[in-house]
Amino acid sequence: MEIKSELTKIREEKEEKLKQEGIITHPEKFERTYSIKEAMSLEVGTKDVFVAGRVMSKRKMGKISFLDLRDVEGHIQLCIKKDEMGEEKYKLIHDTLDVGDFIGVGGEIFKTQTGEQTIRVSSYEFLGKSLRPLPEKFHGVTNREILYRERHLDLIMNEETKKRFLLRSKFIKLMRDFLDSKGFIEVETPVLQNTASGATARPFVTHHNTYDTDVFLRISPELTLKKLIIGGFTNIFEIARDFRNEGISVNHLQDFTMIEGYSAYYNYEDNMKLMQEMITYIISNLFNGDLKVQIGDNLIDFGCEWKVVSFRELLIKDCGIDIDKYKTAAELLNEIKRNNIELDEENIESLGRGNLIDQLYKKVSRPKIVNPTFLTKHPIDLSPLARANDEDSSLTDRFQLIVNGQEIINGYSELVDAREQERRFIEQNKLKENGDEEAMSIDHEYIKAMEFGMPPISGWGLGIDRFLQFLTNSYNIRDVVLYPLLKPRQNVETDDDEVE
Repeated sequence: MEIKSELTKIREEKEEKLKQEGIITHPEKFERTYSIKEAMSLEVGTKDVFVAGRVMSKRKMGKISFLDLRDVEGHIQLCIKKDEMGEEKYKLIHDTLDVGDFIGVGGEIFKTQTGEQTIRVSSYEFLGKSLRPLPEKFHGVTNREILYRERHLDLIMNEETKKRFLLRSKFIKLMRDFLDSKGFIEVETPVLQNTASGATARPFVTHHNTYDTDVFLRISPELTLKKLIIGGFTNIFEIARDFRNEGISVNHLQDFTMIEGYSAYYNYEDNMKLMQEMITYIISNLFNGDLKVQIGDNLIDFGCEWKVVSFRELLIKDCGIDIDKYKTAAELLNEIKRNNIELDEENIESLGRGNLIDQLYKKVSRPKIVNPTFLTKHPIDLSPLARANDEDSSLTDRFQLIVNGQEIINGYSELVDAREQERRFIEQNKLKENGDEEAMSIDHEYIKAMEFGMPPISGWGLGIDRFLQFLTNSYNIRDVVLYPLLKPRQNVETDDDEVE
């Protein structure tokens, strides 16, 4: 059971005092004429300026008090004078107002002797009491678990956090704007699915009580989106919450946000050009025309030429293993062991050849890639949904954009041959039956849809969380997700324990 602190009790008493004075402590609304950000740019002498926000500091200097009022986009100083407010109201404000409370004020813009934009307050309204004290302002919130579990507290105290999530919102808006300008239509597809397919990953399983059947949280919206191409759409995209029941790391989450796009009549090379154009457009608009982003010790230039390298060439260069020489998973695993390469996957013996190649690449190659690089010519058993290359059927027409050791975008020329897709699903299902939990299941409904005919298609997917982790130079991907999933809190701490 939670222990209520003395500070919380004092704040509750102040709220009760306001009620006794006939003040509504939870008013219905407050009519603003400006946001705080807008008020900061108003000319001196502007009257009838009504703003609202959270009080983050207060200083009483005899008959004058200064408050710092903030919201997510800015802060402004308030000046309250006893002579103008009236003695009783001035005293009530100081007797009942705490740092953390919400207020609304009206007044006139002026500048102090130090040149600080300030509102001379002529009207004041109490809007909400903070019953818990905020963290000590010079240290803010530093406990990592509290940052994630109580993101609202992190947003209140840490300016960099606010900037990071405002950047996330702008990033998504720019992406929508770009795709809209290219004739793409945004769509929505179901999260609950009858078959765990669309990507190679271990799914989350839940139960539908009304239908009395198990269903899966989608791994990817891919197959449903391609059904829409069958239905007649040409250029579509979805910003989708996806779920993969895999390990968590500083670069991986089990529920995450992807954007996937599909275009009829494109091939993967068309999408490589589109993605380079989209990313440079977003970066340029996020950073005032600058295409260079500083990540740790690396200055990454999105305006430079983006390299294109094949999967086989990369692995030969980085570990000396030519994957074309090893046609089975067992043969490849023996070669990996012979080279004393330890992979991070626990059930390595159960992986199919495709996923084994992927684990090898992630171990020896991906961390070395810094500047924007397109990785192409993936082995076909690594890409069960990609179109086979016309010149070499053991490879697929696929690309991945790698930046700073992370996979940012994955794209394909899509497989549109129903019989070939069915054969690959069967092969994937055999791997699943042999213990590869990340292999795909057969999606009979998708095969049936394919049999109505498909045009040439190319698609791509971008991990929004991962790309923003990169752009914001965040060590942990959870730093760019507002409320990442954590284990349930075992105990409810006191106020003093919760903030550091």
